[in-house]
Amino acid sequence: MQTQAQNWLVLEISRNPYYLGLDAFLGQIPIFMFTLAGGVIADRVDRRYVLVGSQIVQMTCAIVLALLFQLGLVQVWHILSLSFVVGTAQAFGGPAYQALIPSLVSKDDVPAAIALNSIQFNLARMIGPALGLLALTRLGPAWCFYLNGFSYLAVIATLLLIRSSFRPQSGQGSVLASLKQGFAFIQNQPVMPSLIVMAFLMTMLGIPLMTFLPVFARDIYKQGPNGYTMLLEVAGAGSILGALLVAGFHKGRQKGKIALINLMLLGLGVIVFALSRNLIVSYVVLFLGSAALISVFALISSLVQEVTTHEMRGRVMSVYNMAFRGGMPFGSLLSGKFVEGFGAPLVVAVNGALLIVLGGYFLLFRKRVASL
Repeated sequence: MQTQAQNWLVLEISRNPYYLGLDAFLGQIPIFMFTLAGGVIADRVDRRYVLVGSQIVQMTCAIVLALLFQLGLVQVWHILSLSFVVGTAQAFGGPAYQALIPSLVSKDDVPAAIALNSIQFNLARMIGPALGLLALTRLGPAWCFYLNGFSYLAVIATLLLIRSSFRPQSGQGSVLASLKQGFAFIQNQPVMPSLIVMAFLMTMLGIPLMTFLPVFARDIYKQGPNGYTMLLEVAGAGSILGALLVAGFHKGRQKGKIALINLMLLGLGVIVFALSRNLIVSYVVLFLGSAALISVFALISSLVQEVTTHEMRGRVMSVYNMAFRGGMPFGSLLSGKFVEGFGAPLVVAVNGALLIVLGGYFLLFRKRVASL
């Protein structure tokens, strides 16, 4: 809901799609900058409390943005600044969140837990736009931000109620020493560097499609907020399908090979969506592409979790999170700059072609991932 209203608001105020990319960049770049420190903290303190602090900051930012809009004071720089603060909170909450999940379930069930987590996230992506459309068109953007802000209260209450098997160890030395231990662990796992590189590149090339959906809705399909919301709903439904497939087959073999094939299918879907001018065809392709996108994310994340120990999980997941989330701001900013000159369809189509190349490279030449 927040993302939907915020993206539309940025486009309406600025009249420039570049600011969509810049807003996404500023929301994601703190993760690239601070997530390593967040990983060290996640291994040293109760991860639930780190998450609670992160949720409080994000809640505050949503309410501040709502007040600015309601008072008629909101400007693009306000939105960009608050995006950076939210991204900083997520930089510390992300590693704690990803490291917390395996401490709540058995090792064999980690892939299913990650997939089910994706389901609840993408179910929110479906329900949120529907509610957001009502709030955006009938009550105004401020209510999208208010509702998002108050929704954090339920998350905070839940975090305080759950119990985790993880117990932080004391006397772990300096932050720098802890980071060195994390990097050493990653280097000693032959497949881990490949997984981290893949995480960075697949988000850098795949996420701009979602970033520029408002441009496709407004400029290509000549739709208003209703059309943009429908695209978000279709993408959310496809993501749920992808997560369900991963959850249903999580104990099977060849997860790496399946992830790479899905990555190539995602690239093909991105190309078709970018070049399509038929709205129905675009809905179908976006649905299938979103299913492939989430299945790749869930499979790669579960592979990283499988080769990580509990003691190192916060630091390893912070490095993975830095790559996974770090690709988003660079992809959004770079794609946003090219969109100004070449248009969204061409830029997104090129990203799709590069996704196919990426999947094919790891499938045919760097076969360690495919062997998992």
